[in-house]
Amino acid sequence: MTAQSTSEAVRAAVRDAYREEWGRIVATVIRLTGDWDLAEECAQDAFALALESWPRDGVPRRPAAWLTTTARNRAVDRLRRSAVETARLQEVATLSDDGADPGNAGTGGTAFPHHSGIADDRLRLIFTCCHPALALEARVALTLRTLAGLTTAEIARAFLVSEATMAKRLVRAKRKIRHAGIPYRVPPAHLLPERVHGVLGVLYLMFNEGHTASAGPNLVRQGLCDEAIRLARTLARLMPDEPEVLGVLALMLLHHARRGARLDHAGDLVTLERQDRSRWDRAAINEGLAVLDAAMRLARPGPYQLQAAIAACHASAPRAENTDWTRIAALYQRLAGLVPSPVVQVNRAVAVAMAQGPAAGLRLVDELVADAGTYRLLPAVRADLLRRLGRRGEAAASYREALALPATEPERRYLARRLAELSDEATTT
Repeated sequence: MTAQSTSEAVRAAVRDAYREEWGRIVATVIRLTGDWDLAEECAQDAFALALESWPRDGVPRRPAAWLTTTARNRAVDRLRRSAVETARLQEVATLSDDGADPGNAGTGGTAFPHHSGIADDRLRLIFTCCHPALALEARVALTLRTLAGLTTAEIARAFLVSEATMAKRLVRAKRKIRHAGIPYRVPPAHLLPERVHGVLGVLYLMFNEGHTASAGPNLVRQGLCDEAIRLARTLARLMPDEPEVLGVLALMLLHHARRGARLDHAGDLVTLERQDRSRWDRAAINEGLAVLDAAMRLARPGPYQLQAAIAACHASAPRAENTDWTRIAALYQRLAGLVPSPVVQVNRAVAVAMAQGPAAGLRLVDELVADAGTYRLLPAVRADLLRRLGRRGEAAASYREALALPATEPERRYLARRLAELSDEATTT
């Protein structure tokens, strides 16, 4: 093997380890030291050292163990140099020096006692990042930074804020964890259901922002979707008997499977019924259906499982005209009983319109307008139903209302194209 190919193989091994092991390594060092910033810095040092030593010494047989041991040793060195941390150093020094398996390290005398191994460390980290005492945007940012290893700049770009603003959010979140004494642990059994729901909410919010951005030049942010799915997979491995964990993973997979057909070659939005289904990711669909089936077998249905069942109806239809809209409308009605949000109600109205005709859907939409006022997608849905009913003037007014609201550039081009089509029809009649 040439020196160049060896170097490329090492870089690939480091990239793979970073993607798969970053959260695991940071979680372990946080448990040992209680210091989030120190844990991130030492993890970064470990990966930098890997890039230096692995080309010379070869990729270790167990890269994760090597990296975790290196990060832990860096943390010990840093604490040793800090006189004010003498007491904490004594605690860390009691750990086993056996670096062969970081998962067996630290079973006693640590800053955060534990007894379940390294997988529990990541579970603790997820629940700590998503603690309800933190603001929602801080939970998402901290999850991306600490578990996924995204840089502050990457997270800032994902959420359309400056790097300085995102850095302040992260600092505030870590400070609150430290000063408010937020425990680094999985919550007790009686709190687990409500806390799991909060964790899933953060992961799905992250996925949604990647799947359909709230604003900006791009409709889809692939990296954000990938990270949300990766974290959901991690949570599903750690909590395989939680049906809503499986439900949210299935939902993400089934939605993300359509990513290749949602935009045309010009970057313009392609609606679901017009998408080229041969471009859907069949492997992701099959995996999503299998995960959903596993969730349903646990016989504890919840909102994410119902949404995944709706996505499964779309994913299983070979052509748009084969879609079971009656079942989708019924599933949305069940979902509305659990999650009575405008988003669910708008989607139910669309399903009813497809199953029973646009007039039936429009009645539901008009009720929502009276009750909920302006929701970002409501004017666009209303415009489409009015257009299908031949009420061009009212449809045009609703399209203009939709264009006045925040949207991505592909969405705006789609709405503008629909509005122009109405104008062309009026001219030719």
